Amino acid sequence: MSERDVRRVEVLAEVLSGRRTVASAAIVLAVGVRQIHRLLIRFREDGGGALIHKSRGQPSNHSLSPGIREYALELVRTKYADFGPTLAIEVLHDKHAIRVGRETLRTWMIEDGLWLSRKQRKSFHQPRLRRESYGELIQIDGSDHRWFEDRGDPCTLLVFIEDATSKLMQLRFVPSESTNSYFEALQGYLEAHGCPVAFYSDKHTVFRVNRPDAKGGSGMTQFGRALAELNIEILCANSSQAKGRVERANRTLQDRLVKELRLKNICEIEAGNAFLPGFLQRFNERFALVAAKPENLHRPLNIKASRLNDILCHREQRHVSEQLTMSYDRKQIILERNEVSEGLGGKYVDLYDFPDGRLEVRWKGCSLPYRVFSKDQRVSHTAIVENKCLGHALAFVKAQQDRKLETKVMTNSEKSGYKKTPRRVYGPAFEPKTRLATAVEMTV
Repeated sequence: MSERDVRRVEVLAEVLSGRRTVASAAIVLAVGVRQIHRLLIRFREDGGGALIHKSRGQPSNHSLSPGIREYALELVRTKYADFGPTLAIEVLHDKHAIRVGRETLRTWMIEDGLWLSRKQRKSFHQPRLRRESYGELIQIDGSDHRWFEDRGDPCTLLVFIEDATSKLMQLRFVPSESTNSYFEALQGYLEAHGCPVAFYSDKHTVFRVNRPDAKGGSGMTQFGRALAELNIEILCANSSQAKGRVERANRTLQDRLVKELRLKNICEIEAGNAFLPGFLQRFNERFALVAAKPENLHRPLNIKASRLNDILCHREQRHVSEQLTMSYDRKQIILERNEVSEGLGGKYVDLYDFPDGRLEVRWKGCSLPYRVFSKDQRVSHTAIVENKCLGHALAFVKAQQDRKLETKVMTNSEKSGYKKTPRRVYGPAFEPKTRLATAVEMTV
């Protein structure tokens, strides 16, 4: 018997013994007076067992026959094993004329082991312990967010966080995650802290060539090539949970940093980058931990500034034609003819594309003079643009479209070619121009 049935037995026994009235029993059991009289008759005749509902333990009048259940599950098992309940009921109804409720089929599939609930499908990641030494592993990531809220355009914050101490090592606002933006952030990190053992990132194309069958290139990105020259390893996480330290830091920054920028009324990237060093120091004083081991694994940066600039840039090799020309970034580069360039036809030269916009053509370390024939600069049709760079790419396209649509309205004077006569100055040396009379030939 259920608790409800036991409670009914107690109340009805009190009514029969005279300790409780029928009206009071109806209020306690939340039923009508007439129902109390019916229950009393059944209780007197057959005892407490008569109060149990007659259909308890019996199949429902609306239940489906076991044959339909077995037939539907057999079809799902043999033909639609990878179908979810919602799609499976549509297929069973359209192709097999079986009408089954979605939740009914879901229950059947769960009981038969053909479907797992969302909670059962949830995968659990084993937490990774911190590295023990400072400078052993630096997690890097970019967080695309409205950092300036409605006061400015959305941008990306590059975050470098130390794994052993959760200390923020480098913060920088950039328009989007790109190789040049990471070069600038990396240069600031190296000059401030030195070279760590390794960086830990996601599978963004800045860090990893996601197509192993790519025909061009050496299988290494520009950022990876720069780290290799600096003797720094780059590791890519297989999931966002693996680099959870920087992901949680991004979530904290999206709360704290946004509000501090609002208090300072900062609304542009340059002012935000000037504000970040002070914020970074306060953040580390509040949240940074102590590493398990006291040693610092950062190596000093024993590289000249000019050499570091040559490393942190976009470098490619280009084939020089017999006319001493080559193509790069929708530009036609023409080498100036001299003693060095005359013999470069059919050979490869190195192009150094610096983040500040400078472009150098070098042959065995020697810079070559050139001139550029620039083509129409635009984002090409069907260009592959990643989600992280989509906002920056659309802003660039919009600016180009607005500049292209600007039309200059010509005045009537400009259309007719009218030029204003300058003001004449009369002085002591003024000599008036005499107009010669037109000679007329007289004929007799």
